[in-house]
Amino acid sequence: MPILDMPLEELLAYRGRTPKPEDFDAYWEEALAEVRSVDPQPELIAAEFTTPAADCFDLYFTGVRGARIHAKYLRPKEAAAPHPAILNFHGYSANSGDWQDKLAFTALGFSYAALDARGQGGESEDIGGVKGNTLQGHIIRGLDDDPRNLLFRQIFLDTVQLARVVMGFAEVDADRVAATGWSQGGGLALACSALEPRIRKVAAVYPFLSDYKRVWEMDLAKNAYEELQLYFRRFDPQHKREREIFTRLGYIDIQNLTPRIHAEAMIGVGLMDVVCPPSTQFAAINKLPVKPRLEIYPDFGHEGLPGMPDHIYQFLKTL
Repeated sequence: MPILDMPLEELLAYRGRTPKPEDFDAYWEEALAEVRSVDPQPELIAAEFTTPAADCFDLYFTGVRGARIHAKYLRPKEAAAPHPAILNFHGYSANSGDWQDKLAFTALGFSYAALDARGQGGESEDIGGVKGNTLQGHIIRGLDDDPRNLLFRQIFLDTVQLARVVMGFAEVDADRVAATGWSQGGGLALACSALEPRIRKVAAVYPFLSDYKRVWEMDLAKNAYEELQLYFRRFDPQHKREREIFTRLGYIDIQNLTPRIHAEAMIGVGLMDVVCPPSTQFAAINKLPVKPRLEIYPDFGHEGLPGMPDHIYQFLKTL
């Protein structure tokens, strides 16, 4: 087997390098209290896209700090009520995608919600308001401010708010909701499942946003993680604040959140992934309280994984 990172037996034992802040749990409990204090004011607007199989809506709701967040929401026309729902999260800088690729699940009688991450390629607002550098990436946005102003904190909380809005719809069974996504979407699916304990299943593919220090140590702070290297080059060229910076990033490191997950999990990993190195993914995987189902692709990287969408469909259809 070709090796980019570690042998598989070492990956299966790896526990991560990024420090975990001492007040990590208190940080996220305070964050969740902030979500509970926000009236989401959900609004469903009929979409221009139509299909005989489902009612399609632009869903808007209010997230933390007052940002208005957008998601696509599809509700099957003929389905039992209440019925299951899928929450979908997209890759870094992208958006919620087209309507038609969500119809496989509405055909099962599931509702389906696909979030636009705030400030990325969709309609969700990024209302700003942080001190320090905001150039070339969302991981470092808010890094020189109060840790509560880290942008990915707010994005993680948007996934929670989406889950709670969807779970509150009369047609949805709140005990049969799943989260899924690839890359950033995989990281957000895991974050959502960690912060909303009612999520029943999570399917994540090569999850992003994990073990930032390991990425940097492998000299793979490039592509989606390039902002880490650029931040150090501009603001800490001698790495005098290295531990402080990586500890602060630990608040938004999904490997520190996965111990909170109660959901049944399936994770897809390409062992030749140079965008989200396998060890960073296993740092999160190996902290899941319940052993997940793993779909390993030895010769594949950060790309389409043959059969993986079918694995996800089969895994989630039994919600």
